[in-house]
Amino acid sequence: MKMKKYTASTMVEAMKKVRDDFGDDAVILSSQVMKSKGFFGLFQKRFVEVVAGFDKQSEKKSYESTVHSVTHAAAVAETTEQLQSEIREIKKWIKEIHKNDQTFEKYPDELLPLLNKLRNQGLSHEYIVQIGDIIFERMKRDKIDFIESEQIEIMRKWFLDKLQDLPLGGVSYKKKFINVLGPTGVGKTTTIAKIAARALLEEKKKIGFITTDTYRIAAIEQLRTYANLLQAPVEVAYNESDFRVAIEKLKDRDLVFIDTAGRNYKEAKFVEDLKKLVDFSLEMETFLVLSTTSKEQDMDIIIERFEKFPIEKFIFTKTDETNSVGAMINLMLKYNIGMAYYTDGQEVPEDITEADYEKVFSLLLAGDPHA
Repeated sequence: MKMKKYTASTMVEAMKKVRDDFGDDAVILSSQVMKSKGFFGLFQKRFVEVVAGFDKQSEKKSYESTVHSVTHAAAVAETTEQLQSEIREIKKWIKEIHKNDQTFEKYPDELLPLLNKLRNQGLSHEYIVQIGDIIFERMKRDKIDFIESEQIEIMRKWFLDKLQDLPLGGVSYKKKFINVLGPTGVGKTTTIAKIAARALLEEKKKIGFITTDTYRIAAIEQLRTYANLLQAPVEVAYNESDFRVAIEKLKDRDLVFIDTAGRNYKEAKFVEDLKKLVDFSLEMETFLVLSTTSKEQDMDIIIERFEKFPIEKFIFTKTDETNSVGAMINLMLKYNIGMAYYTDGQEVPEDITEADYEKVFSLLLAGDPHA
């Protein structure tokens, strides 16, 4: 990685220098506010110091050829470890299927298609058994074979009963700040743009944006693009002081959307950094964005990392990229957290749906967000 240090009178000026040298794919490695020595401690001037890096492909190829033997050995070790991990996953999967098949032996054939559909959707085995038992008991009690539509109706009542105490629905418009958290790659910025566009177009709200995602220049530019289309101001916060200034600048806005950095929040350090930067004592609604294409155990880790944050609801993205959305239900029930929205595409503001019981139930049953 090629690295370079920049100094400038303002952060904006420093970022321009970085972009001129490295383009939008530059990575900000560190930034800090400094003071010049001055004359006997007097007349000190503030300036910023930024260290940025860029991984040039040509330099990477040269480096790789120099250390080919080392990287090859590392690659072999990594591949072996990955293969062993995949084997463990397959064994676990086969064991789970075997357990499920044994459990399903007690149910009549008429019930198996529905239960298998729920299994394929990734719904927890515990919940599938609960649903199966309820329907089977009704079948034995009434001494009839339920057709699929009747089975689904019984399952709908179970579903509504389970979720009735969880909040469903989008932004309440009762609090000024809308804070959106989530790991990298879940589509957080696009989701914010969709919610903000609806607030502007449907609710006629004056909106603004704050981004704390200063790690990637491209992320800032993406939000600026959406903000320009919505004719809304956007402020960049590199630190706590910048965040307070941004709040003051946007005091005339009805709603302020906060786009936090997308990082690997499996690492506790990044969670602590976020806690220091964003003032969670503000009048704020906080949502956690998760991708339905992620493994459920990975989403578990992310949620647990954020357990000390005031998460009100989940937002699930990329439901159009998977036919297995049972994890949404599992996580909602496990953590007693409701759902605000789910998204099913990149179009702004169209591809987002405000959650309610019937829509989530249809999504689970069909595995198709357009059903």
